[in-house]
Amino acid sequence: MNIKLFAIAALGAFATACASTPPVDDTAPVRAPDPIVEPDPGPVDTGPGYELGSTAHFVEAAGDRVFFGLDRHDLSDEARATLRRQAAWLASYPDARILVAGNCDERGTREYNLALGARRANAARTYLISQGVDPSRVSTTSYGKERPTCMQSSETCWAVNRNAATTLVGGYTN
Repeated sequence: MNIKLFAIAALGAFATACASTPPVDDTAPVRAPDPIVEPDPGPVDTGPGYELGSTAHFVEAAGDRVFFGLDRHDLSDEARATLRRQAAWLASYPDARILVAGNCDERGTREYNLALGARRANAARTYLISQGVDPSRVSTTSYGKERPTCMQSSETCWAVNRNAATTLVGGYTN
């Protein structure tokens, strides 16, 4: 009698374990690319040495850096907007090539900051490519904490140093 009860209980547990569950869609939704925002060409006459397609024009029209939170490499809405302007500027100057350099604040080890800087640069590069920029036009590097733009030890200064800076490296007018 005990064996029959045990067999029935085991069969019931087996049937329960094998019961089908509805499939779960765990794939991430595909996000449509953000619209390209045309860069502001800037003032026509901004002084000696300024011309359309120059480094100064790029910085003024598109912005040359995006900023990150502490220990973060994800892009904020503001960063994506800047990168969209950069992509639009690059579309207007198809021969231009850029270098995206990831930077960190002074806190953390050299190795950690080099790795974090690389993730920041790659996040910006990936977004630019998603906006139609040819991958062969975008190089990346990480400077970690080695090239701060602000030298004070304060939260305000650290926030400025947590960035990915875009520099024109070829194919532009200057």
